[in-house]
Amino acid sequence: MILSVLDQSTASKGKAQDVAIRETLALARHCDALGYHRYWVSEHHNSGSIVGTAPEVLMAAIAATTPRIRVGSAGVMLPHYSALKVAEQFRVLEAIAPGRIDLGIGRAPGSDGLTAQALNPHPQDVEDQYPRQVQELQHWVSGTPLPDGHPYQKIFAQPKGPGTPEMWILGSSNYGAQLAAYLGLPYAFAYFFGGGAGVEHALELYRRNFRPSEGTPKAKATICVWALAADSEEEAWRLFKSRERSSIDREYGIRMPLISPEEAASRAYSSAEAVIVEKLRRKSIVGTGAQVAEKLRELAQRLELDELVVVTWTYDPEPRHRSYELLARAFGLDAAARAA
Repeated sequence: MILSVLDQSTASKGKAQDVAIRETLALARHCDALGYHRYWVSEHHNSGSIVGTAPEVLMAAIAATTPRIRVGSAGVMLPHYSALKVAEQFRVLEAIAPGRIDLGIGRAPGSDGLTAQALNPHPQDVEDQYPRQVQELQHWVSGTPLPDGHPYQKIFAQPKGPGTPEMWILGSSNYGAQLAAYLGLPYAFAYFFGGGAGVEHALELYRRNFRPSEGTPKAKATICVWALAADSEEEAWRLFKSRERSSIDREYGIRMPLISPEEAASRAYSSAEAVIVEKLRRKSIVGTGAQVAEKLRELAQRLELDELVVVTWTYDPEPRHRSYELLARAFGLDAAARAA
């Protein structure tokens, strides 16, 4: 089983937001040493809880300070930007870390509607333009000319080089799965959205309709899944209270920094909130390293996956580091890293 990481640069109450960015850099170095395969960072805007707004900048810092791990975006929200500019950014990243760059793209705003408008004051219809943007991006990232008659056929993204970032389509619906299949691109499903609802159908659509491409001759899929491991099951559930409270707040449109497990435990749930919490707990992958590893293996087997991307939130960075350590040990990643 291949394990990778998604880091959303979560802010914690009582700490400046810029601390979360430096914690992302530290966790990337930690996971590189542990033997994880990829390290992906997300894009969100105008959020009090998730503060990684510029994945391409974070990726450059991570790529420059890690020797081995693949570094990627999960993802760049393409409707905000020019496909050419994104291609140029990732061509530069490929030059910084040849053979280690992933370009994950999505069409969600990663923000509220007003913020999306501020990011791109002249938006075009996403349903019509997004597939065109992705196809242009494929050509510019890979260095292949656009088709005859295309108005941008003479434009190339620099710097040129022998390598090409690996493009991924990210999504949590059938739309992304079908687009990835049609274009012959790898696909990552955001399983941690809504408890993974619709994942089976999305993966089935992707695999059944996949059209081989030069860069991806066979269907290649993964999921991003939330999990938390600790030295004891009791400690894992205690740490989980920070995300538990955050999940409840998000139901009411509140996006604030993570609070400590102690503060979360001191805030009683209403009857309606208690119902939400109970559902969340049943779906969450939380426990000791062995318990979490077993659940992840079962999930991967059920969905016929050979790679999982794990996202973990904790109030303090040390328990998050420990969670990835325990999973690396349970899956034998740390031993593989030492052997390499």
